Amino acid sequence: TCYHSGGAVGLLNCFCQTAPVPRGPAAFAPCHAELLMSDAAPGSLAEFRAFREQMNASILGAGNLTINRFFALDGRAYEAGALGVKTKEMLGLVSSMVLRCDDCITYHVVRCREEGVTHEEFLEIFGVALIVGGSIVIPHLRRAMARLEELAGSA
Repeated sequence: TCYHSGGAVGLLNCFCQTAPVPRGPAAFAPCHAELLMSDAAPGSLAEFRAFREQMNASILGAGNLTINRFFALDGRAYEAGALGVKTKEMLGLVSSMVLRCDDCITYHVVRCREEGVTHEEFLEIFGVALIVGGSIVIPHLRRAMARLEELAGSA
């Protein structure tokens, strides 16, 4: 069950959006693209990126004005303003962990890393998410840490 859309919906009906990088249509993805992410290890970053690009192109290519406008609004929310991009990405990661969106977590772990978030900062982000979300966040913390380790291994 996904709770991101304001109420419980089946995973196949959830189209939670994440922030784009780079900015543009191919940079967006649904939160739960398929029924996945038990406590098993997540798929590779390469698989995540390929699926995300393919499905975003398909979703945005359908030309639905509401969906396309939401995607654009979501992208604008992460642009620098009174808060910098790094801070916004850290907020996005905490929110994604609390909302238990594994695709969103992967996206924001990558973006936080690109924005220069340190290992120590990641641990504090994870701590805030645990305090806000409670123990139900722990499986998602595991996957966030796995993604972080995958990024470190590919650097």
